[in-house]
Amino acid sequence: MSNTGPAPTTTAAPRRAALPVLTAASLAAVVAVGGTAVGSANAGPARKGGVEILELEVRNDQYTAVDLGPEGPGLGDMDVYSGTAVKDGKAVGRGGGTCQVVHVKGAELTSQCQLTMEVAQGSVTLQSLWTKGAGPLDMAVTGGTGVYREARGTARFWDIGTPDERVRLEIRR
Repeated sequence: MSNTGPAPTTTAAPRRAALPVLTAASLAAVVAVGGTAVGSANAGPARKGGVEILELEVRNDQYTAVDLGPEGPGLGDMDVYSGTAVKDGKAVGRGGGTCQVVHVKGAELTSQCQLTMEVAQGSVTLQSLWTKGAGPLDMAVTGGTGVYREARGTARFWDIGTPDERVRLEIRR
């Protein structure tokens, strides 16, 4: 979510240094995210006991780090990202979000992360605290729009900021 060295004001990188599009966008969009992702009927979500299960890849496409205050990692610094959610090689959604440093303890940075993932049937919002380097990342599904307007559940991201970033969402609606 946050870089450990001095953060550039703009970085055009295919991968986020931290979280999900979606991640990612690692969800985002996803997760993305970055990094972000929620599937549509085309994404082929599985249903299990009233829970929609979505397992997606996160392809991050835009990322920037905002270094606020003194140069280097610190309170208030932010990562902004967007990306695409992919299922079986096909784009099924997009998303993006931010992670802002809310606590610094030595070299350990904890960020508040918020993502939105959008698909044909609506969007899903995600939120969590994340300590850089810790993984996997679990995020709460806090709501959404369309068929996801009353969504609750969890999203787990793995391999954040890498070409192998992925997310599994378990959504109750």
